[in-house]
This record gives sequence, C-alpha cells and structure tokens, in this order.
Amino acid sequence: MADMVVARKEGLYCVPGQFYIDPWRPVERAVITHAHADHARIGHASYLAAAGSEGVLRARLGDIRLDTLPYGEAVTHNGVRISLHPAGHVLGSAQVRMECGGEVWVASGDYKVEADVTCTPFEPVRCDTFITESTFGLPIYRWQPQADIFADIDAWWAANAAEGRASVLFCYSFGKAQRILAGVNPDLAGLGPIVCHGAIEPLNRAYREAGVALPPTRMVTDITDKSELRRALVLAPPSAGNSPWMKRFGDYSDGFASGWMQLRGARRRRAVDRGFVLSDHADWPGLMSAIHATGAQRVIVTHGQVPVLVRWLQQNGLDAGAFDTEYGAEEDVTTPDAHA
Repeated sequence: MADMVVARKEGLYCVPGQFYIDPWRPVERAVITHAHADHARIGHASYLAAAGSEGVLRARLGDIRLDTLPYGEAVTHNGVRISLHPAGHVLGSAQVRMECGGEVWVASGDYKVEADVTCTPFEPVRCDTFITESTFGLPIYRWQPQADIFADIDAWWAANAAEGRASVLFCYSFGKAQRILAGVNPDLAGLGPIVCHGAIEPLNRAYREAGVALPPTRMVTDITDKSELRRALVLAPPSAGNSPWMKRFGDYSDGFASGWMQLRGARRRRAVDRGFVLSDHADWPGLMSAIHATGAQRVIVTHGQVPVLVRWLQQNGLDAGAFDTEYGAEEDVTTPDAHA
C-alpha cells in the first residue's frame, strides 16, 4: 500500500481520506490535534478536533465550522476510520489514529508522557507507522518530576513575597500558564494574589469551563492595594517583558518557565532571575517510551531535533524518516503563544 500520509505544501495529507492534519495553509478539511497556533490556523473550510479542545479552539479561531469527537470514538471518512486519542500536551490535545486497508497510522501532534491535572494523560496507540514530534529530541533533555518544579516556584514566590517583591513568571499563555496555576500552592502563609495577564485570562476561562480546577486569579486592574501586588505571583506571556504593563509591579523578580531553561544559554538570553525547567513536550526518555509503546516499525519525525532522532531510531532498527513541516517554530518575545 502507498503511504497513507504524505507531506504537501498545505500540510500533512491523508491520501485515501482526502483530509489534512494540522495544515498550515487553508484547506477544505482539517483534522486538528490541538489549539496551539502552529497547529490550529484560521481559514480552513471545516475542522475536526477532540471534544475537549472546542472551547479553546473557538476562543482562538472564532466562528469556525467545527465538528468534535470524544476521545476513542471513531468516524469513517472516504474509507479511513479516524479516531482521536489523548496526547497529554494541553487541554483537548489529541493524536490522530487513521486505519485503512488493514494498516494503522498515528499522527501525534505534540505530546508529553508525564500526566498533569489540566489535560487527559497521554495514551499510547498501537500502530504500524507513528508520526512524532522531536522538540526536545536530544539525550540532554530529561525533566525533573513536575512536583519538584512547582515546589521550587512556590519557594521562589514565598521568598520574594517576604522581601516585598512581586514574582513575575513568564510562561506561554495556553497550556503552560494553566499548568502552573494548577500546580502552585496559593495557600502558603504570606503570599499575595495570583495575577494573570490579559492574554492568559480568556484561556483560564476556557479551562474552567471544561471542568479543570484552577485557583482564583485576578487582573492587575482589579488590585488597588500596592502591598498586594508586592506579594503577588504574576503570570505573563513572554511578549509582556519590557512592556509598559510591567511598570505596575515596581521592584519585581522575574522567571521563565520552559523546557529551554535547561540550557544555560537560553536562560542567559532571556535575562531573567530564575529559569524553571517545565515543558509540555516529551523529553528524550519520554520520546523513547512513547515510540516504543506504539509498536510501530516505521517512525516519521516532523519537527524539532529531527536528524538526531531519525539517526538514533535507524541505529536501533526502525525504519525512520522525516517530514518537512512548518510546526514548532518558536515564537519569540514579540508574540504570546510559543509553547515549549
């Protein structure tokens, strides 16, 4: 059988099904793995996504023609049986399982294997061919347990509050911010409120409407007592750095939460006081375990550390190759939604 999925100029195309997966140019039929901007774009005639992603997709893309599927349920389109399975990346993130002519392909989108309370945990899906990301596809990337990172953030916040300084934590608006909110402990003695930037608060609402428990958050304009701000934890997108909005907090300590913070050079370029290594993507052991769990003999790598992962998989007996895609371009400090 010819390849079920190929790379076209519009995106990844399921040939027998005649639909695209996370296309980067406008198409007739798009299956969307999750609502991050590099995977979910405006302009498609119709969208199919996991039910859990509906609120965020509509918040970000507006009035789109969207059909949704609960995880594990299937529809058949042009002879291809399509089902969506948890990717553990962000709220509503999904892997796309495609079955046709006795062959099964899975496109993972972005994923992580450590479970967190803000999204349905990653579910390995058995397949013949697995399409994987490799954002952190180098052996140096090995994450600490997230509970340790949240404890570090709590301790940093408490120390700053004791000195009368706000703790400004830069993090990506969709996914990372909500994961931090769910992980920190706002009930520690002496702490102030949690303040969220205007780019983050609409996404908090979408998470809460989806049933995800988040602690109370406030907008900076709601706080008139400056002593509260001096003990606050402030979540803001990278684009807020050096903006007039930051002047409201006076003398503050800043940090950045991202997998890239494992690299000293990245931390230095961000010029922040603290780097917290927290990623919504799989680390190297996570990629290895996820690929192994699929049982796939063929693996196609889409973005990230592509040559390294392809070579490693080939050396370990798998038929590995790559698709050239437009996913995963890190959005810089001028944009709010980069998501590593």
